[in-house]
Amino acid sequence: MPHSEGEKERIVKVTNSKKLLAFIREGREMTQGEKLRLIIGLSIPSILAQISATVMFFIDASMVGHLGAQASAAIGLVETTGWLMGGLSSAVNMGFSVQVAHAIGANDFKRARRILRQSLVCSLIWALAIMMISLAISGPLPHWLGGADDVCHDATLYFAIFGVCGIFFQMEGLAGSMLKCAGNMKVPSMLNILMCAMDVVFNYLFIYIFNMGVVGAAVGTGLAMFITAILMLWFLLFRSDLSLTTSHSSPATPHVPLTWDHFKPRADVVNTAFKIGAPMGLQHMLMGGAQIISTAIVAPLGTIAIAAHSLGITVESLCYMPGFGIAEAATTLVGQSYGAGKQLLTRSFAYMSVILGMLVMTAMGGLMFVFAPELMTLMTPVSDIISVGTDCLRIEAFAEPMFAAAIVCNGVFVGMGDTLCPAIMSLLSMWGVRLTLAALLATTYGLPGVWTAMAIELTFRGLIFLARLVRGKWAKK
Repeated sequence: MPHSEGEKERIVKVTNSKKLLAFIREGREMTQGEKLRLIIGLSIPSILAQISATVMFFIDASMVGHLGAQASAAIGLVETTGWLMGGLSSAVNMGFSVQVAHAIGANDFKRARRILRQSLVCSLIWALAIMMISLAISGPLPHWLGGADDVCHDATLYFAIFGVCGIFFQMEGLAGSMLKCAGNMKVPSMLNILMCAMDVVFNYLFIYIFNMGVVGAAVGTGLAMFITAILMLWFLLFRSDLSLTTSHSSPATPHVPLTWDHFKPRADVVNTAFKIGAPMGLQHMLMGGAQIISTAIVAPLGTIAIAAHSLGITVESLCYMPGFGIAEAATTLVGQSYGAGKQLLTRSFAYMSVILGMLVMTAMGGLMFVFAPELMTLMTPVSDIISVGTDCLRIEAFAEPMFAAAIVCNGVFVGMGDTLCPAIMSLLSMWGVRLTLAALLATTYGLPGVWTAMAIELTFRGLIFLARLVRGKWAKK
């Protein structure tokens, strides 16, 4: 039976994520099917980008792994500190991009662009500070972490180069976060996939053709980040709905000349960014510190353990990256629903996103359990590393459902701008459960004991995040 014009229009909108997002701003009712379609539509590009990023690190680690255990240990030694610096950068970006999601949900594009302009200046200043700190600690860091003399030199060079490239990571992350919170998942996802492809090519070139080893891995990744940051910023600033060439709610509005005064940070925006980002930054700092201590717990177990730990984490990220993709979609949808003042819609998106994330990561955990030996074999030819890494991955597989709950619930809370309580919960879980158990189990069970502690802690964290989600006080702001 032919559809009426109104029905045809509705069908088109149901299959179009951008138009479904407009339903939130316009206050229109959405069916459960439309909500699920929107969550999936926003999640898929982000999941693909997350997986491609993981594949990138997977290939990088594999390239370095084939140089030997010493090379893998050099990167693994400083890897967690790099995550710490990256986490601090991400916290600043989210402090501003969540505000943009709220402004767009309220259909206030003028304010969204004002926040964007100020974020460019603040993020650039922060990136320069992080770069200087990274360079300052790159020399002594591997020794602080208990690294053996034969890996400290390469570890120092690797971390120093990544410190210099941190500014590219910061600005690429800011542009990507802004686009995602505005509902555009496709462009940042496509560019991140491109970055992964470039990273593989550049790493092969610098590691093998130019014979630069561990340093080549850092240079290749840094170059890929630089190119991606340029492309991401260009699209955000000149081709997106947040383009700097317009200043009102319609992209068709004529260009308004911009001066420094348009970019100058203002107290209202910066204070709100601080309230959102500071707990996230503290969380990343203390969580990163916990990861560093975890690395220090592993380091005395020997080079094989350090390499297996680092490569195992890279493999495991194949499981949890889809969770982060769904969490990004949840942040956008919850943030815009909150900005539009729709409490019931906000809750609905939150619950559906968490359920979807748990289902996907449960399936991924099952695959990791079955194919753990094959995945580790792709990473390294060293049989001892493969054996230990396989045991660790199979332990971790059982924690993936609750890890998904923690990841996506956190994305929901971030979308609300509710970051303090989740940060405290994560820190208590990490420091009170994981590190305590890891220190106790490592002496008896070695690296599998450390990963058992990790699995127990992730399960505990997922349970307390689910409890907070179900209680619902987060949605009554």
